[in-house]
Amino acid sequence: MRLDKLLSNMGIGSRKDVKTLLKKKQVTVNGAVVKDNAMKVDPESDEIAVNGEIIRYRKYIYLMMNKAPGYVSATTDAREKTVIDLLGEDVRHFNPFPVGRLDKDTEGLLLLTNDGDLAHQLVSPKKNVGKTYFARIDGNVSEADIRTFREGVVLEDGYQAKPGELVILRNGETSEIEVTITEGKFHQVKRMFEAVGKKVIYLKRLSMGELKLDNNLKLGNYRELTESELAYCLSLKSEA
Repeated sequence: MRLDKLLSNMGIGSRKDVKTLLKKKQVTVNGAVVKDNAMKVDPESDEIAVNGEIIRYRKYIYLMMNKAPGYVSATTDAREKTVIDLLGEDVRHFNPFPVGRLDKDTEGLLLLTNDGDLAHQLVSPKKNVGKTYFARIDGNVSEADIRTFREGVVLEDGYQAKPGELVILRNGETSEIEVTITEGKFHQVKRMFEAVGKKVIYLKRLSMGELKLDNNLKLGNYRELTESELAYCLSLKSEA
């Protein structure tokens, strides 16, 4: 890998900034000052330092976020705030993107990474990775609704959703439920309930497969995955 690309990828600065650092003799490779920005380095074996601080190269980043309402699940948007706006500069330079989508008003678990292979494994319907949501519903949720979800709800456009598991937590004028689905169609949970004559008034994603939302994460906050969480994600990737 080129030295300037490595340093730029690690957030040291633009390639122009890196060139300036090299001219000022502030970059060393294996203890020797270097000036050639195009120098080939091996991030696994070469020791690279800027102003004496060793740079630990990382290709991928994996972040768990408790998504706050009011943000769209995208990297850029001309009109709306995105989940990327919630990230600090220390992780933005990895260019992470949200895995799947949560609606603007939906809260809860969102994984952000720059690992495209993993993202595909988590969102592909063929992989049957269950996504569990907590929701408040305007109206009574019935046993008939449970059966309909289990058989596969037919949405308003005629599409039959894959079977989902619906669990009633509390019933009344406003009901509380958990639902697990393996797809991620546009507004899917909301559309599934609309198909049985009910409206979602609050929605929060709790889990994706074995990856569960950290209840200590406040809305809008994020952290890197733990070793066990990352191991689960990488196990999905290895199955590809």
